[in-house]
Amino acid sequence: IPCLRSPRNPEQKIIKRVIALEGDIVKTIGYKKKYVKVPHGHIWVEGDHHGHSFDSNAFGPVSLGLLHARATHILWPPHRWQKLQPVLPLERKPLHREQD
Repeated sequence: IPCLRSPRNPEQKIIKRVIALEGDIVKTIGYKKKYVKVPHGHIWVEGDHHGHSFDSNAFGPVSLGLLHARATHILWPPHRWQKLQPVLPLERKPLHREQD
């Protein structure tokens, strides 16, 4: 789960789930286009709260240059301590993945 600089405010860091990689076609949720082919050097990221998350559905594909780190655990608050699992909901998998 990547930590990246916000495309709208580089001082802000956001943590989102990677939904699609470059070359993948993804069905968007409320973006200006219903389907997007992720361009070279970009990823499609989404938050876990569809419709209430500042993610690629708001700002589009994200440049790989904005990737900053990788989140591996939740540490705060203590009752939520856990290792993050890279699980992608079935309904959010890319519609088409380009073959290398």
